[in-house]
Amino acid sequence: MAVKGNKKKEASAQDFRAVLWASADKLRAQMDAAEYKHLVLGLIFLKYISDTFVEQQQNVLKMVSDPDSDYYLGDAPDDHQEALEDRDYYTQENVFWVPSEARWESLRNQAKQPDIGQLIDKALVAIENENINLRSKLDKRFGAAQLEPGRMGELVDLISTIGFAEDRNSGDVLGEVYEYFLGQFASAEGKKGGQFYTPAHVVKTLVAVLAPDEGRVYDPCCGSGGMFVQSERFVQAHGGRRDQISIFGQESNPTTWRLATMNLAIRGFAANLGEGPADTFARDQHPDQKFDYILANPPFNISDWGGEKYESNPRWIYGRPPVGNANYAWLQHMLWKLRPGGQAGVVLANGSMSSNTSGEGKIREAMVRGDVVEVMVALPGQLFVNTPIPVCLWFLTNDKTKRGRNRLGETLFIDARQMGTMKNRVERVLTDEDILKIAHTVHSWRNDQDYEDISGFCYNASLEEIEKNSFFLTPGRYVGSPDEEDDGEPFDEKMKRLTDLLKEQQQQGVNLDQQIAENLKRIGYDI
Repeated sequence: MAVKGNKKKEASAQDFRAVLWASADKLRAQMDAAEYKHLVLGLIFLKYISDTFVEQQQNVLKMVSDPDSDYYLGDAPDDHQEALEDRDYYTQENVFWVPSEARWESLRNQAKQPDIGQLIDKALVAIENENINLRSKLDKRFGAAQLEPGRMGELVDLISTIGFAEDRNSGDVLGEVYEYFLGQFASAEGKKGGQFYTPAHVVKTLVAVLAPDEGRVYDPCCGSGGMFVQSERFVQAHGGRRDQISIFGQESNPTTWRLATMNLAIRGFAANLGEGPADTFARDQHPDQKFDYILANPPFNISDWGGEKYESNPRWIYGRPPVGNANYAWLQHMLWKLRPGGQAGVVLANGSMSSNTSGEGKIREAMVRGDVVEVMVALPGQLFVNTPIPVCLWFLTNDKTKRGRNRLGETLFIDARQMGTMKNRVERVLTDEDILKIAHTVHSWRNDQDYEDISGFCYNASLEEIEKNSFFLTPGRYVGSPDEEDDGEPFDEKMKRLTDLLKEQQQQGVNLDQQIAENLKRIGYDI
């Protein structure tokens, strides 16, 4: 079959929210939100892999039909078509191989058939058969979906309007889709949404600071796998190879675990995400493994993590975490899983830096005295689409003498709350310049290369200073206020001018109050 573009104009992946909400309206009255979510995620997966496959098909066609190309096969159309089905042309470019019956255009052409649900399930089976990393991991429930006749076909048509190929390398698109569903359907599923997709710019910040160049990378609550995607991009951007890092992860939510499996498989990652979805605290699927780098965004302030079951767990080196909040359980789990000299970057709610509830302050003190807190970064608000909770970054290590100068007994504080730009009225993003500034500051501090404290932004604090601040780790307590620019006006003259201005404004206020009272009295109101 010749390669051709879709007839309908596709929306870019950046506009997918509006398309998906339109599709939600189509099905909302017929099934609950949790069931609907599975259907759309499966179709999004099929559309995504098909778009990237077709994009590579077009590249292959150009190569084999261009006389100046090393892959030129002559002018015979049959030879060109045979090349389009040569799997090696796809796998060598790390493009996911899609069997013909699973390609989107084939499904779209059959969307109005009454058995379209069964056809989609067969497409997913065909993908599993062709890709060993996905065996038994795709969610095949389309044939059993209880929908009115024609509704599944309408959903296929709606998903067809999203074009992924152009945005394939610009972000973790499947992760963004999951973010959308978390936000829109959490309330419909009766959940508060304690876990949130980590925006790519926050992940980039973690990766830029940790700089994972080789070794084992681990995320104990990996969600849709965005941490791994950005880690691989970092390695490639710095001249390394993807096989220099090994990926390990775990996820308890079955839907998200499948999504992570899909997200990594379509990128050609050989990742170990365990045998299936599992709770990290209850069933560590990598019990004998230690890691060079850990990147994680655990569920914020989660209270139902089963803490009552782990009273004497060996992970609690710095104190037993409170049953009602898992923040310090996550931090200590990360430390437990680090290899000697390993590093961890963790996203947590701001309250983790100063909370004294249920012994958290004591655990934090023990961690500081144990010299495992390397860097603390306060981030600006409104970074997460689905929650206004402000967050911070914890960077932990079990050896501050590695990767640069000996920093024993010292912790770097960075206040980045004024960084970022508003993407829209509700969402702020960190720019590449912001991320570079934070990462450069940390690396300069680690290596003692031109590092200097900057008022209002960064400060190198000693253990004694942190102790004086009651072991609170809020950067604002240490970095101080930004230095004001010298406007050239002598201090005494400025104070006199400002004092006179204050007196003038106070007198104007008195006169205004008097005028208001007289006006009210004139119309019969005596105050």
